[in-house]
Amino acid sequence: MPAPKTPLLTVDIIIEMVDRGRRPIVLIERRHPPPGWALPGGFVDIGESLEQAARREAREETCLEVKLTRLLGCYSNPARDPRGHTVSVVYIGEARGTPRAEDDARALKLYNHDQLPEKMAFDHADILTDYQRLRDEGIVPALQ
Repeated sequence: MPAPKTPLLTVDIIIEMVDRGRRPIVLIERRHPPPGWALPGGFVDIGESLEQAARREAREETCLEVKLTRLLGCYSNPARDPRGHTVSVVYIGEARGTPRAEDDARALKLYNHDQLPEKMAFDHADILTDYQRLRDEGIVPALQ
């Protein structure tokens, strides 16, 4: 039986810097298309768990060791990635230290939750809206 054709699996991580006031989050400016600011993340490799992939991608793009604390949700809109259909599992994590842009990150900045950049890649603005609602009101993102 031939293998089914399915969406590609990715992870994204909302990294809260717990050693800074207001716990700003880490965003990267993408080095490769599509352009814009994004959550650290990327594709899951064969043989690794979602959590392993999230920690690896965070380390590769930000040089931070991240402790995953919560699953925010799964995002699967077929139009979320202009390169093709992907499904992203989004985690919230904590880190300390000095992040640095590496690998697929052209630049890196810390952002407070009320001052996010306008040009976000993929559906990351929607993801961060869900995160903010969880943080402010304790409301878990609704299934769509």
